[in-house]
Amino acid sequence: MQAQFNFTSIGVIHSCFRQKFGVPRQPGLAPAAKACVELIPPYNVSEALSDLQGISHIWLVFAFHLNRSPKWKPRVRAPRLGGNKSLAVFASRSPYRPNPIGLSVVELLAVEASRLWVSGVDIVDGTPILDIKPYVPYTDAITGASNPIAPQEPQKLSVVFSESALALCRAAPQPELQGLIVQVLSLDPRPQYHAMDNQRIYGISLFDKNIRWKFQSATQIIVLDIQ
Repeated sequence: MQAQFNFTSIGVIHSCFRQKFGVPRQPGLAPAAKACVELIPPYNVSEALSDLQGISHIWLVFAFHLNRSPKWKPRVRAPRLGGNKSLAVFASRSPYRPNPIGLSVVELLAVEASRLWVSGVDIVDGTPILDIKPYVPYTDAITGASNPIAPQEPQKLSVVFSESALALCRAAPQPELQGLIVQVLSLDPRPQYHAMDNQRIYGISLFDKNIRWKFQSATQIIVLDIQ
């Protein structure tokens, strides 16, 4: 007999990522990506968070709320594999799953009465949070762990700025904007099945800004402007 569960969100995340495109494919790859986890009633009580003081990292359990797929498939096309090769769904971290639940470990920066400030997120703004758990170093960091599908961090690209884009970064109210742009774009957010096109202009949304960029070469991206 199949068990049925109904989950209620305990909060929502306010992050710098306003859309799926550009979100790092794993947590921790963009340390400048900061966010606020805001608890909602009846969970927004300080007693639920008070003992998190002194804990450096937490697990966020969340719902892939932008996943509109009506049913699951046993195999998915993972962006890391170029989009042309399928992977068993349970060997991937794809949002298209039988239950659209995500799990990310993030750095805990500060604890307020009903809010947590975190960094290194890979979660879209407005995502429902289902649970928060403390990171436990002696058991969560496994020495000698391996994953042949994703054995190491992807190669990073060089990111440069036009003079106007650099000036807009320096004038922005978010002091981390330039570093965040570098960290996000260096991971090459485009789908890997897209052929290299030095003429195509891409855009990603960070905070309330549209960042327009393109490839100068196979190893370098230039930020053209910030709108």
